[in-house]
Amino acid sequence: MRAAPSPSELSFGFSCHGETTHVSMASRSVKNRGVLALRPSFARGGGVGVNLLKCQCGGSVSEKPAAAAAGGGGGGGEVFYATSSSKCDVDYLGESTKGDLNVKREHLEAFGVDGRVTLEGPIEEVAKTEADEAEDLLRKLGIPSPFLCRYSPRGIFCSRTLNLRSISAIGYDMDYTLMHYNVMAWEGRAYDYCMENLKNMGFPVDGLSFDPDLVIRGLVIDKERGNLVKADRFGYVKRAMHGTQMLSTRAVSEIYGRELLDLRKESRWEFLNTLFSVSEAVAYMQMVDRLDDGSVAAEVGTLDYKGLFKAVGKALFRAHVEGQLKSEIMSKPELFVEPDPELPLALLDQKEAGKKLLLITNSDYHYTDKMMKHSFNRFLPNDMDWRDLFDIVIVSARKPEFFQMSHPMYEVVTGEGLMRPCFKAHTGGLYSGGSAQMIENSLGIHGDEILYVGDHIYTDVSQSKVHLRWRTALICRELEEEYKALIQSQDRRATLIDLINQKEVVGDLFNQLRLASQRRNKGHPAQTLAATSMEDQELTESMQKLLIVMQRLDRKIAPLLETDGELFNRRWGFLSRAGLWDKSHLMRQIEKYADIYTSRVSNFLHYTPFMYFRSQEQSLAHDSYSQKHGPINGLSVNN
Repeated sequence: MRAAPSPSELSFGFSCHGETTHVSMASRSVKNRGVLALRPSFARGGGVGVNLLKCQCGGSVSEKPAAAAAGGGGGGGEVFYATSSSKCDVDYLGESTKGDLNVKREHLEAFGVDGRVTLEGPIEEVAKTEADEAEDLLRKLGIPSPFLCRYSPRGIFCSRTLNLRSISAIGYDMDYTLMHYNVMAWEGRAYDYCMENLKNMGFPVDGLSFDPDLVIRGLVIDKERGNLVKADRFGYVKRAMHGTQMLSTRAVSEIYGRELLDLRKESRWEFLNTLFSVSEAVAYMQMVDRLDDGSVAAEVGTLDYKGLFKAVGKALFRAHVEGQLKSEIMSKPELFVEPDPELPLALLDQKEAGKKLLLITNSDYHYTDKMMKHSFNRFLPNDMDWRDLFDIVIVSARKPEFFQMSHPMYEVVTGEGLMRPCFKAHTGGLYSGGSAQMIENSLGIHGDEILYVGDHIYTDVSQSKVHLRWRTALICRELEEEYKALIQSQDRRATLIDLINQKEVVGDLFNQLRLASQRRNKGHPAQTLAATSMEDQELTESMQKLLIVMQRLDRKIAPLLETDGELFNRRWGFLSRAGLWDKSHLMRQIEKYADIYTSRVSNFLHYTPFMYFRSQEQSLAHDSYSQKHGPINGLSVNN
């Protein structure tokens, strides 16, 4: 546990020892084409983080702050020192304080900070004053407010509190993580190769074309029925499609009303974890139509929907294994990869902040090298190569087994990809295979000191968390379009919610009147004396009017509810939602396994490597009721 600092030290972090105030500060240098940049930034939750490169003091420039921060020592001549893993504590949210910087009190004046004002007075007022001054400093430096990106399509969203300062290593997947493919181009070509292989196997594919809007990530294939379904967080199926035709709400209820989706039954359910699943799902649903209409020739063999799924999977697998698809992409990567100039700079920030960066991909060495050079090198400063960013590179990793068990590891020793066996990874090395435990042992870093970032909810995120307790981040590019669609749908959804609330009010009134009528007809005591004396006609007329009102409201609600989310996808609605109120099954998986999630890795550029991500309050079913004014047991309740 961390010892309490001496009175001469001011420790900036999250834990509080005695009268010490904690604010996180960090320092680094950014060199971009020979220009030194100063980047202050401010983190929420875990306090304020300030990145100081050089400090202007009385017209002269002092190099000590940057050197001290980088060195992390605690000598008398240094301003900052980082909290080491051996002396770290945990804050009141349970996060490690490792990596938090500490500043000695006598050095505060060197930064133009009035120690007495900073340390004394009502902290709420002091915090507001210092925050205002810091924001003003950001404006002078021409740096956007750090709060702007948080409420945007490119925000990073937090499911479980995560202190980036305590992370020692960050591992990355490559495909659809460090590089984003144009889905129409990449998956379209995968589809083309798949259909060509199916044709060679005897399947009728003429007239079919790739339709990426047919499916979205997070859907589940029912291999027994030839259906594609969308389930809520509990596993109840809310929407379904047979072949390429959407099923009615009644049909969905009749087929799935008595069963829950269970992803553990892999023989029946296939979860679309990633954008790589799009081409396979489109091909399968189109072939279900051909199987239903009898177009599949007898020569192919007797097939049910499950057998058809195997055939489609085999055809797509051949497209990958035979290498034609990847060869085409490697020859013209500009046609398939969407460039992101901010991405290499985001990783450069993390590396210069002291994070060890790892690349762990299932792709082979030649493909990885070609695609990373194309995606990174032109955006890196000072003739850097993509390999310079990473401490360790693992290709052909065989995830998810990479996280589950041990495999032999080989060092790639030549540009042609020649390898030799090895038992330990070294900084700057390029390796094939191996295991996550080997990487942990080589780095001397374990468990929650490592953050792994990937796009596959199972292969990348779930398995690294379940088996190793790594911290996790999910990349989901579709979040940007969903965020925009949700903003555009706000008025429409507000109208829908108002109508549903009206229906609920009218329905409650109707039910009370119906109960009163029932008690009168059955000869039971009425609720009140007035209910006993009321004429039957007055009661009946009121019930008739309310019933007509509810039916009219239903006619207005139904089409609005059916088309909710169509701005994202007209068939399936929003990615993260299943119906108006509930979360989708995919969103439940994300919340369970991903500590943070975002649309692209370059979003880290706007959050700094020192960010303290704090999860938001989770609403419960009774929260909205407890916030209402109303009497409880005769007592008035005020919020």
